[in-house]
Amino acid sequence: MSPSISSSTPAAAPSEGVSAPERGRAPLLFSLFALYIIWGSTYLAIRFALEGGFPPLRMAGVRYGLAGAVLYAVLRLRGAPHPSARQWLGGGVLGLLLLVLGNGSVVVAQQWVSSGLVALAVGSMPLWAALFGGLFGQWPGRSERWGLVLGFCGLGLLNVGGSFGGNPWAAFALLLGPVSWAFGSVWSRRLPQAPGFMSSATQMLVASGLFLAASAVKGEHLAHLPTPRALVAFGYLVTFGSLVAFSAYGYLLRNARPSVAMSYAYVNPVVAVLLGVALAGEAMSPVGLLAMGAILGAVVLITRARG
Repeated sequence: MSPSISSSTPAAAPSEGVSAPERGRAPLLFSLFALYIIWGSTYLAIRFALEGGFPPLRMAGVRYGLAGAVLYAVLRLRGAPHPSARQWLGGGVLGLLLLVLGNGSVVVAQQWVSSGLVALAVGSMPLWAALFGGLFGQWPGRSERWGLVLGFCGLGLLNVGGSFGGNPWAAFALLLGPVSWAFGSVWSRRLPQAPGFMSSATQMLVASGLFLAASAVKGEHLAHLPTPRALVAFGYLVTFGSLVAFSAYGYLLRNARPSVAMSYAYVNPVVAVLLGVALAGEAMSPVGLLAMGAILGAVVLITRARG
């Protein structure tokens, strides 16, 4: 989520027998795998954690607190400098937009909506990113405009078809989440950020404090000890969902075209729907399938145009 690492950073010594393009391609491919597959599976992990006894806001706060603390400690041990006050502020703004409002809305919505439908609604994020891009001088072209029309028709089908179970809070959360995440992603390059993965660490640590404060205000508490499945799901979210996948998203925002970083949006819903059907007995209505086709088609149009 931060600007590219300064050119004053010493270059790594070339590995014998491995070309520079190959070395540069490997972290890119791994980051895409993390976003496509790992991030797509976190929706089901969130559902298992909530069903097993974790309060939603407290779970998110502890999740990002643990992941952020581990990442921060490792980076400091490897010699990374302590972020400045401006970098903490920039990381805090992105932590609020991406994690508290963006991911927090996902966690809240999954109390009432299946993991596959939540992933599908969140997959609309590039639609909003295309709109926000206009605020920074990059207005949608013809192909993107058609994609916007198609995508918002798909979102309308999700609401008209009753896919959100008639719950206005779920519908509001699944509107707020993608909008906030898109705005934060577009704005990320214009905010002061710590270099490299330290940016992700500052975002997660600030977001953790905000989540835990909101949990305390709401009065959340553990009614009983989480089930073993919930604990495994929570560990998966901390390790793979936060440390690996969220850091990979930050890497792509810094080192790849925006269309590449946003491309996870048309893979995650498919992964989440398939896992929900296979492992949690979720089902997608015909209207939901039609909406999925419209939204995914729109995202493909937009990301290919921006490429």
